[in-house]
Amino acid sequence: AEFLKAEEAARMAALKAEEATCMAKEAARVNLLISKFEEAAKRKDKLAAEFLLVAITELSSADSRLGKLRGLVPDVPEPEQAVSLNLGDGVMLDLVLIRPGKFLMGSEKESNEKPVHEVMISQSFYLGKYEVTQAQWEAVMGANPSEFKGANLPVESISWEDCQEFVTKLNSKGGGTFRLPTEAEWEYACRAGTTGDYAGSLDEMAWYDKNSGKKTHPVGTKKPNPWGLYDMHGNVREWCQDWFDYYNQGRQIDPRGTTDGPDRVSRGGGWCDDARACRSAY
Repeated sequence: AEFLKAEEAARMAALKAEEATCMAKEAARVNLLISKFEEAAKRKDKLAAEFLLVAITELSSADSRLGKLRGLVPDVPEPEQAVSLNLGDGVMLDLVLIRPGKFLMGSEKESNEKPVHEVMISQSFYLGKYEVTQAQWEAVMGANPSEFKGANLPVESISWEDCQEFVTKLNSKGGGTFRLPTEAEWEYACRAGTTGDYAGSLDEMAWYDKNSGKKTHPVGTKKPNPWGLYDMHGNVREWCQDWFDYYNQGRQIDPRGTTDGPDRVSRGGGWCDDARACRSAY
């Protein structure tokens, strides 16, 4: 009997410790979200502030800080859904607004796509409506390294380092602050609220090995995804900011990946890739 009492006491102690750990994690998550909210309010990102306020309320509806936070939501107009930046000589860069949200990242199909985990993208951002064209690249960089030539074809044969130089020069034009998307931001935008392998019919949305004729094609000639982004599947692979790394278990907020690694991440598949490599999670 004494042994059973001791065993039960140990079990109860373990349950209490587990509960305390869960509560501490939730409290830390709420504090992180409040920090993200304050950053959004400071930069007057109304969409992010409103989204984060809802997320905080869902996690901690009795939090005494909510009243103050509600008063900090920026009273500004919503940003434009689409904007265009003039790169010079009439060459325009079209951008689409991506709103904050949550999604399930990854898949259970391949080891480097596991585990499926919830990711929150806490801030709004703009993403190119199309893949960067050779005309756009040349307007910024003054050269065109592509193998398949054509002003409206996507630029290719470029490294991640080349993209960093492109972004630096783009930022010097004073039209905003640009960078490559994180891998999480890319997949969030690619999925556009969908949960399957693709954000629609692959044949209707992508140039890949089955239909490309072994070459790239002008951007925007296939159907867009539900958020109005073209060629997220196929045509050319797209560089992300992150180093390659395996995913962590559990919910993530704005993951940035590891600080170094063997390779940078590229996503979306291209004209020479099979359907498997064009999946949203690949």
